Amino acid sequence: MQQNAAQVYKGSKINTASPAELTLLLYEGAIKFCNIAILAIENNDIMKANLNLIKAEKIIVEFRMTLDFTYPVANEFDVVYDYIYRRLVEANIKKDIGIIEDTLVHIRTMRDTWKEVMRMNKIYVS
Repeated sequence: MQQNAAQVYKGSKINTASPAELTLLLYEGAIKFCNIAILAIENNDIMKANLNLIKAEKIIVEFRMTLDFTYPVANEFDVVYDYIYRRLVEANIKKDIGIIEDTLVHIRTMRDTWKEVMRMNKIYVS
């Protein structure tokens, strides 16, 4: 029953989030999936690592697909997202924790930058 309540809360959080909050949730999701993949590799659970790295890859693909290239900064984001995506694929092929940790540095930096943008624009950040 508690898990069901947690799922309802999570669903309502996503359904009521602003676009800025959804972006933050996606960054957090990519970080979570990378961390799960690291633990899975450490536990020799290759299938779980693969599944979670693919989830992180999909989030990065979504970020790339939604870039608005009418803004020059989008090109810079595209380069970073391309790098992160390629490294996640490489990490998944090699099951290399070091590569995942490298991508986490970049994802966390982008997440923290996004949080700062939200703060500066007075968008609620939890």
